[in-house]
Amino acid sequence: MTSNPFLLAADGSDALLPLLRSNPDLAHAQDESGYSLIHALISYNHVSLLRRVVEEFKLDVRGTVDNDGETALFVAETVEAASLLVEELGVDPLHQNHEGQTAEEKIVQEGEFVVVGDYLREVRGSGGERGHVAPPRPLPDGVRMSIGTMQGDEVLEQPPDQEFRRRIEELAARGDFNDASGQAQLRELVKDAVRDVGANDRETRRRVA
Repeated sequence: MTSNPFLLAADGSDALLPLLRSNPDLAHAQDESGYSLIHALISYNHVSLLRRVVEEFKLDVRGTVDNDGETALFVAETVEAASLLVEELGVDPLHQNHEGQTAEEKIVQEGEFVVVGDYLREVRGSGGERGHVAPPRPLPDGVRMSIGTMQGDEVLEQPPDQEFRRRIEELAARGDFNDASGQAQLRELVKDAVRDVGANDRETRRRVA
């Protein structure tokens, strides 16, 4: 009787590789829920064994999803497992399941494996690779940012307001930038900038009058 490869994967058993070598099709098997050996190995944090299975049997880690549209990243319970998928095997941390959730969003919603959620948030904030700063998201249509000059009775050129630039780029890089809350904060930021410019303009007029 053939051993169950999913149980062997969950156990991290040394018997898994010999079984798969005797029947390579089992390496690509998925159960009735779409649960794969990749999901099983990641869920139980058998990262070394997963590396060997992926390399030897050329598994499509990025494209393997279960019936809910979830990659193995959705079942990662440790940062070690999540980083293997994202940083070594190229799994997209922004991939969404059939409910429109990323792995990070589902983990945060369920309130478990907080460190994995924190890691994925860090990856998202760094553009997919830790240690690198992600470029800010483009501003929405109809919104333009022009900083550095004021017009009054005399045109006074000034250097860009670096603090305002930093704040707006930081806001644009956030995941909720295009949501209602992000747009509300953008409007408040622009209002603050307009008030500051108006105050500076009035002060300048007093000085040059």
